[in-house]
Amino acid sequence: MPQVLDPFFHQSVVLLVHHQEEGSLGFIINRPTGVKLSEILEDLDIHWLGEQGTMAFFGGPVEPQVGTLIYNPDESSPPGRHQVCQGVALTQHIDDLETMAGKPPDAFRLLLGYAGWGDGQLEEELLRNDWLVAPVDAALLFHETPEEMWRLACQSVGVNPERLPHWTSNDGDGAAN
Repeated sequence: MPQVLDPFFHQSVVLLVHHQEEGSLGFIINRPTGVKLSEILEDLDIHWLGEQGTMAFFGGPVEPQVGTLIYNPDESSPPGRHQVCQGVALTQHIDDLETMAGKPPDAFRLLLGYAGWGDGQLEEELLRNDWLVAPVDAALLFHETPEEMWRLACQSVGVNPERLPHWTSNDGDGAAN
């Protein structure tokens, strides 16, 4: 929601993949890093055969050196990985990354890092209305224009993002940033 001014999460769309009493784990899916996937894979001695402009995405502030692939599984995708929901799977296996680099699925993202919440933290944020909750939509997760995903996610649950209040941070001297 707009009141979340933390630059990691302001207008972020997060795919929540694990939620238990001890904490939660998810991935920000609408923040391209500006780093080409081919550059990352080159450092791993993996040859990228997909579109040369494909970017890696910022998955969250925790362990940004760890990559996770989310993808729409098809007959050429590695089998047996974690199925999040219909049309969305994830993996952190380097062999899967190598396989998909040779023949990328139609829809996928390499996410660097993840978002994590401690015991009760996400529940507190939900009670403060910091998050708008929407069902998972594979078409939205893999939308070709990440900059539009937050607006589309809001609209998917009947919220007009233009009608939400706009927030600014205050540095304590009365001046809005």
